[in-house]
Amino acid sequence: MKIIKVGMADLNVVKTPGILTTLGLGSCVGIALYDKYNKVAGLAHAMLPSSKEIRNNENKAKFVDTGIELLIEKMIQNGAFKRNLTAKVTGGSQMFAFGKNNDILKIGQRNTLATKKKLNELNIQIISEDIGGNYGRTIELNAEDGLLLVKTIGHGVKII
Repeated sequence: MKIIKVGMADLNVVKTPGILTTLGLGSCVGIALYDKYNKVAGLAHAMLPSSKEIRNNENKAKFVDTGIELLIEKMIQNGAFKRNLTAKVTGGSQMFAFGKNNDILKIGQRNTLATKKKLNELNIQIISEDIGGNYGRTIELNAEDGLLLVKTIGHGVKII
């Protein structure tokens, strides 16, 4: 079985048999999309909520809004159907303590909200999530069954 690494500000797609993995999700958000009928899995590791807020936005995978769109495109090219897609969302941690009123620095929370908004706009249901907290996550998405393994330091391992 092939294991494909997805880096930060990156995304990839695999058909079964295969696993997509990304390391060190902190404030970044891991967006796992899956077509259970065609067994196509897609994973994005997005760093920032919106490509519209930043001039240097050529890397679509870096942002939640454009990353989700690009991921869906690539999944369709690999045999998935948009109507079959479901989502699992991980990450979005608050890795550092900031003053109470500085929302601009709450990147994790903003990434999570942007992800939910974009998936809702695209009519893609989020079937499970493991978000927030103040710790990092490593995830593995299995294209065979769509199970998402979430590993954390100090918070154990679980499948969502």
